[in-house]
Amino acid sequence: MTLNIDESVSSVKVSPFSKFKSKWKAKLTISGGLIYLGLLLLAFIILYPLYWMFISSFKSYDEIYNNVWSLPQVWHFENYTNAWSKGISSYFVNSMFVTITTIILVVLIGSMAAFVLSRYKTKWIDVALLFMIGGLMMNPQVALIPLFEILSWANLINTHWALILSYVAFRLPLTIILIRAFFLSVPKELEESAIIDGCSEIGIYLRIYLPLSIPILITAVVLTAYFAWNEFMFATVFIDSTDLKTIPSGLMSFRDALRTDWGVLLAGMVIATIPMIILLIVLQKYLVRGLSEGSVKG
Repeated sequence: MTLNIDESVSSVKVSPFSKFKSKWKAKLTISGGLIYLGLLLLAFIILYPLYWMFISSFKSYDEIYNNVWSLPQVWHFENYTNAWSKGISSYFVNSMFVTITTIILVVLIGSMAAFVLSRYKTKWIDVALLFMIGGLMMNPQVALIPLFEILSWANLINTHWALILSYVAFRLPLTIILIRAFFLSVPKELEESAIIDGCSEIGIYLRIYLPLSIPILITAVVLTAYFAWNEFMFATVFIDSTDLKTIPSGLMSFRDALRTDWGVLLAGMVIATIPMIILLIVLQKYLVRGLSEGSVKG
């Protein structure tokens, strides 16, 4: 007796669920392709201006206006040396000092405040958290005039500390909330074991909380560095001396001084963007990890 395999297979009916599943997979494939194309378009919109700025920084004045979209016929590397010697060097050093000092103060003060706010439960802790949330809602433009009056009274106008203290004040609320949310996820058993072993409050903070919170601390570093390096309004209003200007405000006067020397100006803009690009590329995985782990707790 022989079995007709073809007839047996043909007699099996395809269930409606299988048809629905195949159609659903096809829709997911199409939607995934559209999302991929959308991300490529978004990346092109973001990256192309950077590419154009980099390419144009090697062009002469005539090439920038006459050959806007083409590569330079002659690569003018001297644009970078001219930009560095005509003022970018001092602006770069000033920005580095202001940014690094701001990062140190924000991470140190923010992590210590977050440690206290995450460990204790009192009505004053709740008031402090509301105060932090209020700080997030404060717009820097609204506080410009009273802040200028306070800094003038303290004789800090036209100093780097006018920028540093302002940046620290406006970055602390977000930093404290992010680090506190991460600290809340630290197991209490670790803290209890440390207390039994005779560890002090400072010891718990330094030996347990800080080592475990490296991702969120790096996130705070990146966000603070990006803000302090690119901030324009305070740097323009609080600093008048050319020797103390940071890159955002310095480039404005740099442009006025160079007038039509756009190749050198674009070279200065490229120099200004390089540190933040390198920082984001190196620390991007820690940035995403810190934001995800510090935003779902608390």
